Amino acid sequence: MADLDSILRERFGFDSFRPHQREACETVASGRDCLLVMPTGAGKSLCYQLPAVARGGSALVISPLISLMEDQAGKLIEQGFSAARIHSGRPREESRQACFDWAEGKLDFLFIAPERLRVPGFVEWLAKRTPGLIAVDEAHCISQWGHDFRPDYRLLGQRLELLRGAERGQAPDGARPLSAPVIALTATATPMVQQDIVNQLQLVDGRKLIHGFRRTNLAIELVELKPSQRADAVCELLDGARASRPHESGPEVRDPLPAIVYVPSRKECEALAQQIAENVPCMPYHAGLTAAERDKAQAAFLAGDVSVIVATIAFGMGIDKHNVRTVIHTALPATVEGYYQEIGRAGRDGKPSRAILMWGWNDRRLHEWFLDRDYPPVNEMRALWNTLGRGSIDFESLANELELKPEVLSGRLDKLAAQGGAVLDADGFISQGGEDWIEPYENQRAHKEDQLDRILNFAQGNTCRMLALLNHFGDRDDMTPCGKCDVCAPQRCVLKTTREPDAQEMTVLAGIMERLLQRDNQSTGKLYRDNFEGAMKRGEFEDLLGALEQNGLVYTMQDEFEKDGRVIQFKRVSLTDAGRETGNQLDGAIVLTGAAPKKKSTKQAKQAAAKSAFKKAEAKAEPDPELVKTLKSWRLEQAKSEGVQAYRVFGNRTLNALAANKPKTRDELLDVPGIGPAKLEAYGDSILELLQG
Repeated sequence: MADLDSILRERFGFDSFRPHQREACETVASGRDCLLVMPTGAGKSLCYQLPAVARGGSALVISPLISLMEDQAGKLIEQGFSAARIHSGRPREESRQACFDWAEGKLDFLFIAPERLRVPGFVEWLAKRTPGLIAVDEAHCISQWGHDFRPDYRLLGQRLELLRGAERGQAPDGARPLSAPVIALTATATPMVQQDIVNQLQLVDGRKLIHGFRRTNLAIELVELKPSQRADAVCELLDGARASRPHESGPEVRDPLPAIVYVPSRKECEALAQQIAENVPCMPYHAGLTAAERDKAQAAFLAGDVSVIVATIAFGMGIDKHNVRTVIHTALPATVEGYYQEIGRAGRDGKPSRAILMWGWNDRRLHEWFLDRDYPPVNEMRALWNTLGRGSIDFESLANELELKPEVLSGRLDKLAAQGGAVLDADGFISQGGEDWIEPYENQRAHKEDQLDRILNFAQGNTCRMLALLNHFGDRDDMTPCGKCDVCAPQRCVLKTTREPDAQEMTVLAGIMERLLQRDNQSTGKLYRDNFEGAMKRGEFEDLLGALEQNGLVYTMQDEFEKDGRVIQFKRVSLTDAGRETGNQLDGAIVLTGAAPKKKSTKQAKQAAAKSAFKKAEAKAEPDPELVKTLKSWRLEQAKSEGVQAYRVFGNRTLNALAANKPKTRDELLDVPGIGPAKLEAYGDSILELLQG
């Protein structure tokens, strides 16, 4: 085995290893399996390329991303290596030649897409030559718990033994069969995904090298905007209008270009790219474009001919453009893992860069629609499984029988096959698999829903953004706040504005502290409902709570309880040591983000105050038991006369509130939970007459 430092200098042109690269290279070069988790831009590719050269054989690289294969193969060829790739975007004759070159030992590196593993005879052809090593790139795709699960990748576990040449002779000491080492590489794997990768690839004796997720040069900013506001905000940022405001952008990041803008749909991709291009060179990139159009956009961006690329998530994986200064998301991503991987495109040269996420509560609805499309209810999947039970069938006939679009059926078959519920034979016919697929399928769908909860919690969070990401991936390092994000340094935000709280907000802030001094560790929902519901909207209250957390006076944590078989998550808030010391004597140093809420009219303010006072009285007062009986008798007679269930008239909570507080006017009736204008018109006079009696 050649000296690693010599290879690094002479074959790759680097004077020294980056952090953690040497350890990974030594592990794989010595023949040991390895799972390597390192952040985007940390130099993972070298960790399989250099050991492959050191071991003196051809390296087989399995990657799910065409752009990644093209980029890495092109660079290796420029460095003087012999590299080929086989995927759907390459001409058939070139793929055939690559197979022959592989068999004859003419290649240093062969890149293949995972779907090639399904082609009859292909794996057996590759196995004619034992590789020096096997690299599985974007290895999180093999795990059903990952954010980008690819069912084709699941086949790797069944194919690796043959590909590794495990039965080709014995080691010199006869201890174990000779075998090509496997290195699995990814930038985004939670602890659960890491273990699943190890299990699926059978890296029994392999090393797990998990290294720093912290990006010290990246300033993360989240801003809540309506969808209609986001395009203009992107254009204002990218045309340099805000670059001249150093009190907001700070001294580190002055020029926002080059930039990648991630959007949730092809339609928005086209529209926003056109709008940006009016002032800044820009092109769109999405799966609806032809391969030639996508290649043209990617090449123009990499060459610097355009400054901005507006793209769906189809773009960016494996793109090696080191000087991207800004990554913008115009909607909430589907997962924390995907978000981390995408913002990793910024600042790969180590220079200060920023990641901006525009989001809103409605963003989740789009992801829920995608979830229902990609992971339909079990009864729909069972209909597919039952159809397969009538015998083998080809794809087109199955699509016609079930009246499903080909892309929809393909997605469902992938999910069913991944759980063993469908089997695809070498001739392309599909048949029914085992019947124990339902529970794992439901678990996978539940996991996808949990991922949506986690990205929403990240967006709502009031702690250091980088620390929140580190916690998600199980990387604890020294747990020092980043000092750059919108939570740590709100005054340096680009889109968020900062201000001091007004008098009403200061009153609420002091009120929150007072309630927590009286009873610490409360549910945030109950704290709001019992004390502030009439005074402000829930979102405004959460913003104020977040400001207290950002200023180190309170901290929040997720909690859960089970109801009707479902796990309900909620958030608790507690005082910090600094909060207990400060109490409700706030010194005015609290910083808020965003514009001040619109002020209520005098009439609205009085109504809100009355409602708040009524709710406080309701919480303290005890219902008159005799009056409750009377009200229930009245409700029963009223329900009979209308031919409806009693609860349709009023719920028990409303009756208890009436019996506790005995409202005397129609306005006071409107303050009772469960009584709105319609109920007031229908029953108001009768209730007042009954209460007065």
